[in-house]
Amino acid sequence: MRTTLTIDDDLAGLLQRKARELDKPFKELVNTALRKGLAENLSQKNVNITVRTHDFGATRAGLDMDRLNQFVDELEVEDYLRKAAKDDSARH
Repeated sequence: MRTTLTIDDDLAGLLQRKARELDKPFKELVNTALRKGLAENLSQKNVNITVRTHDFGATRAGLDMDRLNQFVDELEVEDYLRKAAKDDSARH
């Protein structure tokens, strides 16, 4: 697959130098480095992730923090309908 990739100048310099040292094409060296890096990240099994809880305190009546995404969606729909109504009235 052909794609455009922006590589930091310092990293590009290291890759180009290594490609010359190994007498390998730049593209091959980049692909090899990406494969090794991804394999190492995927094989790490002892990754500790800490999730800190946050107390939001008292919320407005009728606002269920477990359904906050739904609330945001409803607000976006209301905003869209308000704007659509304004645009529609401006056309007539």
